[in-house]
Amino acid sequence: MTTPLPHAPRGILFGAAYYAEYHRDDRTTTDLDLMKDAGFTVIRVGESVWSTWEPRDGEFDLEWLLPVLDGAHERGISVILGTPTYAVPPWLQQAHPEIAAETRTGHPVPWGSRQEVDYSHPAFRFHAERVIRAVIARYADHPAVIGYQVDNEPGLLLFHNHGVFQGFIRHLKATYGDVETLNREWGLTYWSHRLADWSELWAPDGNSLPQYDLAWRRYQSQLTTDFIAWQADIVREYAREGQFVTTCLAYARPAVDDEAVVRALDVTAGNPYYAMQDHLDATLDCEPVTPWTTTGVAALFRQADRIYSSKQARFLVTETDAQSIGGSELNLPPYPGQLAQAALALISRGAAMIEYWHWHTLPYGTETYWGGVLPHSLRPGRVYREIAGLGATLAAIGNALDGFEPDADVAMIWSNDSRYALEFFPPLADADGGPDRQSYQRIFDAFHRGVIDGGAQARVLHADQALSLGAQALAARFPVLIAPGFYAASDADLDLLRDYAHSGGHLVIGIRTGYGDEEARARTEVAPARLAEAAGVSYEEFSNLSAEVPVRGTGVFPGADATARLWVDGLIPSGAEPLAEYDHRRFGDFAAVTTHPHGGGRITVVGTVPSPALAADLVRWAVPAPIADELAPDRTLPVTVSSGALPDGGRAWFVFNWGWEPQTVTLAASVSDAVSGEILADGTDVSLPAWSTRAFLMR
Repeated sequence: MTTPLPHAPRGILFGAAYYAEYHRDDRTTTDLDLMKDAGFTVIRVGESVWSTWEPRDGEFDLEWLLPVLDGAHERGISVILGTPTYAVPPWLQQAHPEIAAETRTGHPVPWGSRQEVDYSHPAFRFHAERVIRAVIARYADHPAVIGYQVDNEPGLLLFHNHGVFQGFIRHLKATYGDVETLNREWGLTYWSHRLADWSELWAPDGNSLPQYDLAWRRYQSQLTTDFIAWQADIVREYAREGQFVTTCLAYARPAVDDEAVVRALDVTAGNPYYAMQDHLDATLDCEPVTPWTTTGVAALFRQADRIYSSKQARFLVTETDAQSIGGSELNLPPYPGQLAQAALALISRGAAMIEYWHWHTLPYGTETYWGGVLPHSLRPGRVYREIAGLGATLAAIGNALDGFEPDADVAMIWSNDSRYALEFFPPLADADGGPDRQSYQRIFDAFHRGVIDGGAQARVLHADQALSLGAQALAARFPVLIAPGFYAASDADLDLLRDYAHSGGHLVIGIRTGYGDEEARARTEVAPARLAEAAGVSYEEFSNLSAEVPVRGTGVFPGADATARLWVDGLIPSGAEPLAEYDHRRFGDFAAVTTHPHGGGRITVVGTVPSPALAADLVRWAVPAPIADELAPDRTLPVTVSSGALPDGGRAWFVFNWGWEPQTVTLAASVSDAVSGEILADGTDVSLPAWSTRAFLMR
């Protein structure tokens, strides 16, 4: 399943985004010397400053970056060169105001931030191509350049521009053929929306129909995919053999289908941001601090697993926390040790590069309080010293992780279509009782956290990737498969899940799986559709929960702390064995969790959003002997273990203490310390101070 990282250098790349042009004084020599001393092997440059590359229309200044590239090369530091298309210069906005993105029809986004343009517009494409060609042609042959990042975190906006809407209509014509087919597939008889002609299709601003919205979201994601592929093709005209092309993805962007967009790229790159301090205590539950940063240890691992999922291959981290990340009101610098922990957590799930955002904290601009490796004083401090320590650790590990493939006890199905559909029609409510647009992520994360808290490891598979494997191969490779919130699922998708169980796998499904079809229409059959008979259970009613409901086991699990959250499917067994029930006057009439043999495997149905305790108990039952038990079978939170296979048949292990209290782990196998080379025999007690990580190799 895993493919090697294309054009991969040996070892783990380590560095930061670097903008010498953002300094008020020239510090290039000083900065690069400090980077070398910290063990940096890579920097990312050039992607944010179109107005520096092209200060006036058609007038290019290309030489300002040369001292940075020359200085980096002299110090053995590689360079990833960016194209600057995500931040347009003032002259372009003034010359072509029609390129401004519209987030409502006829209402352009005011200029003054970034990513305000419709990148499908021909005028924008003309100027973007010109600057791309100028920059890449100038520096493609520079020996420091190992790869290219095209654009930056694409897919921020849903474009409502006239040209985009006309393209959407052409897309619908190609997809559905005629309006009668569209009327039937979208159910446009409802509320008198039937079309007599394509010209009658209404603009998306007032749309209330979920089928329209899903098609609109798919089309917007295709615009992003086309834009990135277009840039990648241009860059490849100049790239040398061995140089890679990527873009950095922010996975929560509304107009990104990550699995589709990376098909045109050599390697996946992502920007996992996370809240630090107590948010990385594995024994605590903390509320998110921003919509785009995760909270919790499991969510950090989930970000890595999602980046890996895009290509089912190792990936690059192009941006992640160095200090506090966010506005001036959000100041959560890492506790000592957390930077190394987070970096090694990402590496343990497949990262082949760690780059920080960014080298120095800016004295001006929107991101004045987005902390870099250096503070505002520009003097190396505690964060620099910790990052330098990590650099030394990675240098000592060297190329030992080349060919590394992260382990997986459990596979989890991810569906971007379901994310889109459940953002429009969320099943869950937020704390204020309104629709929770993060419903899909919340459902998915509940089960993923259960994997981590339950001592196991996850591999995330896109639905199409699972289909391409087929039921038998999927069951042979992944003995447990979890499909939470798989709402926008085709008949083929659901048949694959059923056949996976028949082929010997243990299928676990969560709420909303098997309820909708590929058009996000509610299926007119017994739920969970195409799975009910095989699962030996069905339901016809469901309810939101305003408070947690205790869940009691009927035998093997769960423990006393397990609860149901946010939702109840009224599960009615018809042959399935109830594993858990609700302690509730009404919902006690239904099962909370059931299981049923099917063919050579079984299907377990979870009728709620499981609490961390319930989810962890479920995973411990489904995965009684996770891979991590081979090293540390007696571990408990806040200790977690992550691992992966090496090409020579060995294994790399990462042991984390996510908390303040020192921990001790007794090894169940002989290993060598990946940093010092020390041999540790079976039965050795390994001390884990607060917020610490140990890496081991087993040959």
